[in-house]
Amino acid sequence: MIVSIFSALFLLVNSFCMNSGTATNVDLANGWRFIADRQVNFGVDRDVIVFGNLKDDFSQLKFIVKGAPLKIYDVKVYFDNGSVQDVAIRSLIRQGGESRVIDLEGGRRHLSKIEFWYETKGYRKGRATMAVWGNS
Repeated sequence: MIVSIFSALFLLVNSFCMNSGTATNVDLANGWRFIADRQVNFGVDRDVIVFGNLKDDFSQLKFIVKGAPLKIYDVKVYFDNGSVQDVAIRSLIRQGGESRVIDLEGGRRHLSKIEFWYETKGYRKGRATMAVWGNS
């Protein structure tokens, strides 16, 4: 009885972590950490995610899409030293899918913000959320 309660509690907590965008043990074991996310608007648009007090440096990024499909066109990664890396994604990422891994120029870098252009036109089965994940 107690074992089944703990099993149910584990499944509930694990499910919450997977849905809230926080890292799970598997993600941490692979070095990937949740950084931030943004719920996007319908249509063709541009959004910015500002990182503020992000204390970690990353050498790789990837984007995970939840809620609805999202076509990502272009991403600009801004670093704290003022340099910018332009990344052409140009692909449709299905709900629950992720982008390719993006290697940041110059190795481990400190991020200040990410600007991205996207389209949700024709995908009105919920609002998409793009989550940014980083790897040291």
